Amino acid sequence: MKLKARDEAGKYDRANEKLNQVIEETGKVIVGQDEVLKNTLISILCDGNVLLESYPGLGKTKMTRTLSEVLGLEFSRIQNTPDLMPTDITGTQIINDNADGKEFKFQEGPIFANMVLADEINRATPKTQAALLEAMEEKQVTAGNTSYELEKPFFVIATQNPIDQEGTYPLPEAQTDRFLMKLRLDYPPREDEEEIVDRFTSELDYSPKLETVLSKPSLIKLQEFTRSVPIADDIRERAVEIVAETRKNDKLDFGASPRASMSLVLTSKANALIEGRNYVSARDIDSMAKPVLRHRIGLNFKAEKEGLSTDDVVEEIISNV
Repeated sequence: MKLKARDEAGKYDRANEKLNQVIEETGKVIVGQDEVLKNTLISILCDGNVLLESYPGLGKTKMTRTLSEVLGLEFSRIQNTPDLMPTDITGTQIINDNADGKEFKFQEGPIFANMVLADEINRATPKTQAALLEAMEEKQVTAGNTSYELEKPFFVIATQNPIDQEGTYPLPEAQTDRFLMKLRLDYPPREDEEEIVDRFTSELDYSPKLETVLSKPSLIKLQEFTRSVPIADDIRERAVEIVAETRKNDKLDFGASPRASMSLVLTSKANALIEGRNYVSARDIDSMAKPVLRHRIGLNFKAEKEGLSTDDVVEEIISNV
């Protein structure tokens, strides 16, 4: 019995060591952004997608590319524009001439990668957004009458610019609910910005050698292991109660669905794993509540008039539960 318990504890230690190594390797390129990086890694462990809101020039592409390299994943970037067609993302059927005549062949689009950065998703038309969201939800794309499966693991990090909303197509609530978390990346503190300037202006091409910490099969095993992290009944009930409170809060027009309850529990398991614990605590639930809920609830006129944000309301709910 003791041997089994020791072996089980060893699994958590090894998982924690690998995950911290991923963060450490990514830090060779990325300065700061600790919380966003950690939450992105949590989303990857949960096999979920991220909606990342930030201003231009804060290193979203570099962070995603670096993280994919450290995790041994194929990276792809899609720049969304109003004239982008769904086939520009998913791929299209082309006609090939060969000795036997003409044949149709499917030419894969940029969505066929393990980690896809969909930059400024709100600049794409609703039809193109829907094609991207099908890939996120179903892990496949459809061309003609044929469906093509995407290689696992598969993640989408979609970005939005909180300013310059002219000519954009905001994601409807039913689609934002498909994202596991919504993260906000703000301007770095002065000391981090000084380090960024020093690091990226001293050499023509700053590109330190990065170690690939995980392989694709190892990452899939870690995803499976994340779901096995124990959670006590009262902690699970706390997560469900927090989500249920969003549906009757007098500052909200609408609350979160049961998908939010599942997301809150799952991300809390991943957070516990990264922090080196083999159980979920109330602290995990509370720390994951904002990124999991902020895009799943809608402020009413009263709350907006008071100058409240969705984070303020979530914080109030946490303190009351």
